[in-house]
Amino acid sequence: MDLLAVFASALLIGLSIAAPVGPIGLLTIQRSLEHGPRAGLATGLGAAAADAVYGAVGAYGVSWLIGALVAARVPLALFGAAFLLWMAWGLVRAPAAERAAQAAPARNGWQYFATTFVLTLSNPATIFSFIAVFGTLAGRSTVSAPGTMVLGVLLGSALWWLFLSTAVGHLRERFDARWRRRVNLASATVLAGFALWQLGSLT
Repeated sequence: MDLLAVFASALLIGLSIAAPVGPIGLLTIQRSLEHGPRAGLATGLGAAAADAVYGAVGAYGVSWLIGALVAARVPLALFGAAFLLWMAWGLVRAPAAERAAQAAPARNGWQYFATTFVLTLSNPATIFSFIAVFGTLAGRSTVSAPGTMVLGVLLGSALWWLFLSTAVGHLRERFDARWRRRVNLASATVLAGFALWQLGSLT
């Protein structure tokens, strides 16, 4: 595969893995509504950065790290589930403001980035999907292609989060306190459901 084809394939992989509705998508929507599109984008970019990390592991074929991740599947899943439950509890307890909040401060943006970065890193499904997909692509690519693949998946994932946070951010003024409270509770319920599903997958 030439570099342009490798980049295009990785870009589509980044988009396809980021786009399905999951815990990160829900958090991006919720934070975009509460704190604006910048907060939502910071949330999504944390996931994009974690996607790039695991893409690099698969693309470069770091066998010892792949083995360590496979061996750590259970503790990673337990940590991820506990983290999801903690975030769900925080959404349940958080009061909805009467008006949409102003843009989140920069420090909060870094916090949003960090929480989703850690959450995505602790998701075993993300680990194995990227290792499998990027390992396959790397086997068909030139020696210099792994870096191109990592860049492609990072940009593909980031493009999705930019689109989602911007779209939701434009609608935020239409949501009053009651509706934002409903979004918080719905997001908390689904996050808790993902946590329980992750725990159930260990049996």
